[in-house]
Amino acid sequence: MSLVLTTPPSLPPLLARGALLSLFKRPAPDAEFPRTRLVLPGVRVDLARLAAYERVCGFATGDDALPVTYPHVLGFPLAMRLMSAREFPLPLLGLVHTSIEITRHMPMTATGAYELGVHVDGLVPHRRGTEAVVVTEVRAQDGVVWESRSSYLARHRTDEVAGSRTAEELKPLPEVAQWRLAGDVGRRYGAASGDRNPIHLHPLTARLFGFPRAIAHGMWTVARCLAAHGVPARARVEAEFRAPVLLPGTVTYAAEGGRFELRGGAAQRLHMAGRVHPLV
Repeated sequence: MSLVLTTPPSLPPLLARGALLSLFKRPAPDAEFPRTRLVLPGVRVDLARLAAYERVCGFATGDDALPVTYPHVLGFPLAMRLMSAREFPLPLLGLVHTSIEITRHMPMTATGAYELGVHVDGLVPHRRGTEAVVVTEVRAQDGVVWESRSSYLARHRTDEVAGSRTAEELKPLPEVAQWRLAGDVGRRYGAASGDRNPIHLHPLTARLFGFPRAIAHGMWTVARCLAAHGVPARARVEAEFRAPVLLPGTVTYAAEGGRFELRGGAAQRLHMAGRVHPLV
């Protein structure tokens, strides 16, 4: 079933509702989940917010082409409406974005009009709890031009066995650059994207959730890497978020071939790993 919206959902009320309902939810991989597909037609990009997003993520400003990660920002309010609903079985508080797969079928212009569609594709067991898979599609006159699959983890006790990392995953890639990250990166990205989760905004609010300092958005880390790495006009991007990036801090951007990653600290802890696959 599809529900057509006339305006984008407002994020602050959704965050508040989702936080309140989180107190009453008990996640499980076999729980029921909402089957409704939210649709928002006639979406146009706010060019001022886009420019702010490009600046904080390191993309070139002024181009008519949208960054490959920006449609996630457009679809995020619809995803939040689904995940903050009473029918969504996972608690919004503490939900962790663990991975994203993006497929760009063709470039999108900043001045175009699009239709967004977002739905929950299912729940899957994870070694640390239960993940929800959220699918976002962007349509233009030519059909689907961009789509993504995001996994969001609710942590709870589970019988799942932890898997081992392969040697390729653990071996660091060649260093390309070091980036010094200011303490306001989370606030700047939050203002540009609308994702004002308190763990990203200030050390005091981050401590309420167990972090010593504010942490960078996972989608900022992948966007920042892709701005440096580059993405073909038609491509599939995969990214896995491994460990939080504390702000302020220094991280190492590394890349080789289609692979890229972000590491930090004296031990070069892996924060995010990804890959770009050109489409033919």
